Amino acid sequence: MYDKELVHEIITQILIAIKRIERRASGIVNANDFLSSDEGLDMLDSIAMMLIAIGESCKNLDKISEGTIFSRYPAIDWSGVKGMRDVLSHHYFDINAEIVLSVCRNKIPELHEVFNLILADHS
Repeated sequence: MYDKELVHEIITQILIAIKRIERRASGIVNANDFLSSDEGLDMLDSIAMMLIAIGESCKNLDKISEGTIFSRYPAIDWSGVKGMRDVLSHHYFDINAEIVLSVCRNKIPELHEVFNLILADHS
């Protein structure tokens, strides 16, 4: 059995990161908004950092729970979540703003919903 308090804390941190991404991406209309100014680039950097944190935290949750948590939520591509972290961390200067925006728009809302379910299931 795993440490439920630790799992709860990690999930809470992930939800905070998700909310930051949602807030930061809310004013971005297209990928050029990231690239056309220093403020946009700062926003891209900060969103990328939160995506890295989410991916790393997912790796930790998977390790702590010995793979049992995520297997109950197959709607999410957990390998993709963790893989995004690897790409952003190891190929930082090759970040594609369009992909980051697509993740913000198309993946983060579903991830938010599923982590709320996971938190409820582990409370």
